[in-house]
Amino acid sequence: MARTVWDSTVGKKTVMAVSGIVMLLYLVAHMIGNLKIFFGAGEFNHYAHWLRTVGEPFMHYEWTLWIVRVVLVVAVFAHAVSAYQLSRRDIKARPSKYVHKKARASYATRTMRWGGVILALFIVWHLLDLTTGTVHSGGFESGKPYQNVVDTFSTWYGNVIYIVAMLAVGLHIRHGFWSAAQTLGVGSRTRDRALKTTANALALLLTAGFLAVPVGVMTGVVS
Repeated sequence: MARTVWDSTVGKKTVMAVSGIVMLLYLVAHMIGNLKIFFGAGEFNHYAHWLRTVGEPFMHYEWTLWIVRVVLVVAVFAHAVSAYQLSRRDIKARPSKYVHKKARASYATRTMRWGGVILALFIVWHLLDLTTGTVHSGGFESGKPYQNVVDTFSTWYGNVIYIVAMLAVGLHIRHGFWSAAQTLGVGSRTRDRALKTTANALALLLTAGFLAVPVGVMTGVVS
């Protein structure tokens, strides 16, 4: 049954919707955590340490964090694979161009695929920068995320990469939230306006929240 559901277009769209919601919930929590940087190095570093001790003593050190990471990896993988396969299926269904052009879709809709690629590349860079320190600018200090974040956003390329990625996140959420609601049967004629308003508000809130950190470093509010 699971294979039958996965092979269907509806099944793949459902996987995309559910995995997208999982990632959206993570982004909301991640943004809130990021904003703690405005309360100083002690507060931010303590928060980062707390993430590794959630659930103690029942959970061992970092176990909860690793569970979250595994769930996110599965969600990202499922989202990417289903998106790719749906895209290929769509292309095969209409190998030749339409005689009459379809009405122009929104900018977010037309850039969903490229936005996904940008975000995938950003996730790899972000992990290598602030988790492993492999591509970090300057001296990466384990256990001192505040200092590492300031180092990253003290470089022009760190800011450019992050800002472009966060704008892509906003566009992705703006279209993806509404699309997921339709797939899961939440949407209707009476709810569409409210859902689109919610999608726009979420996209704007998350984009502004994430961009506040590099802007804070660039303006000297965070230093």
